[in-house]
Amino acid sequence: MNRNNARTVWSSDQGDLRKKDLTPAPSPGRRGASLPPQQQIVYLHRDKSGRGGKVVTLVKNLILTEDDLKSLAKTLKQECGSGGTVKDGVIEIQGEHRERIAAVLGRLGYRVKIAGG
Repeated sequence: MNRNNARTVWSSDQGDLRKKDLTPAPSPGRRGASLPPQQQIVYLHRDKSGRGGKVVTLVKNLILTEDDLKSLAKTLKQECGSGGTVKDGVIEIQGEHRERIAAVLGRLGYRVKIAGG
């Protein structure tokens, strides 16, 4: 028997679920307008897991539109003189910049909490 014909195939009543979009629906803040900075508490984390030992600063819990999130990330990168990106609604800035980012976000009106070690 040919190897291709001998494969076991499984399916469910819903059909092949691998071909359907399984991404979660965006949170309410991502679709509509951004919340004003005074109504948000931003958490700053330090992380290096899965990055080859390199440290990044994560800016979490922002309820902003994608354009506002990218704009804020650009501002933070310029203030820190560092690179970074936006992934899954979280701003990642390369390096340990929690204190500097906290000062910048405070000037913009955000309430900031520094979390993690």
